[in-house]
Amino acid sequence: MRFLLKRLSFYAVAFLVAATFNFMIPRLLPGNPADIMLANSGGMIAPEARDALMATFGFIDAPLHEQYFAYLGSIFTWDFGLSIKFYPMPVADVLTQALPWTLFLTGAALLIAFSTGTLLGILAAWRRGQLTDVIASPTALALQSVPAVVVALCGLYFLSVRNRVFPTSYAYDPKLDPAFSWEFAASVAYHGFLPVVTLSVVLVGGYLITMRNNMIGQLGEDYLAMAEAKGLSDARVRYAYAARNALLPSVTALALSFGALFGGSLITEVVFNYPGVGNLLYLGIVGRDFPLIQGQLLIMTLAMLLANLAVDLAYVFLDPRLKRA
Repeated sequence: MRFLLKRLSFYAVAFLVAATFNFMIPRLLPGNPADIMLANSGGMIAPEARDALMATFGFIDAPLHEQYFAYLGSIFTWDFGLSIKFYPMPVADVLTQALPWTLFLTGAALLIAFSTGTLLGILAAWRRGQLTDVIASPTALALQSVPAVVVALCGLYFLSVRNRVFPTSYAYDPKLDPAFSWEFAASVAYHGFLPVVTLSVVLVGGYLITMRNNMIGQLGEDYLAMAEAKGLSDARVRYAYAARNALLPSVTALALSFGALFGGSLITEVVFNYPGVGNLLYLGIVGRDFPLIQGQLLIMTLAMLLANLAVDLAYVFLDPRLKRA
């Protein structure tokens, strides 16, 4: 319990610092959404409406410290104001609609990439220099070097545009209404297959190389020789002993990937027109939707911190030495 409270206190401070930067950066930039809307209106909006626009989108005319405390209050009440791009929808509603799609996309991609890359990394290290290692390691290095946008565009062109195997956009068939039904679930899986595979291909190489290197570092340890001397099976020594200790850095990489993918999935979501928070961030940047950008960045920060907290707890479970400490 004491360990958990210490970690929670640390991440609470980290979140406060990140939220402070999130508050300051838009206000240090020249201009604001109201001035941008007036400039882009071509005279259709009267200059007298500026104050009303400022009030509508939450840019209060007050000292900076008062704005900061009002901003902190909006975080804990989940009230980020109105979206400029999707006016008059509140930012919280816009993000709430997009968040489940990104969770599905990143969750499925991470599950596939982590399990596949970790298993292949274990086998490549255990059979170092053999056929599995000779094929898997160079392939992983090649996949790790290819940018996500290249993989996404190739998948879109060959499997959606040219051969029309998969759809080019949307999270499900627009003719269907969201419901707990096999038809809707099949449509979601069909539309999400190519984006999920794209993200998985981008990530799997890193997990494979990380796990292979970690396993190789464990193979010469005395505890493995002792386990083999006891007559334990090859599979038990490989997975219950070597792989368990080699897994700790991979768990860290998994958590960092989960947090980063909330912003890193932007490319995949934009290419496939997938309605997640990454696509929202792109639309918010293009439309100068500062409230939406701030809300999205806070979600990314919170996801990263929660993922790191999960890693801290997983370390205690995976490594008994930390539990005793």
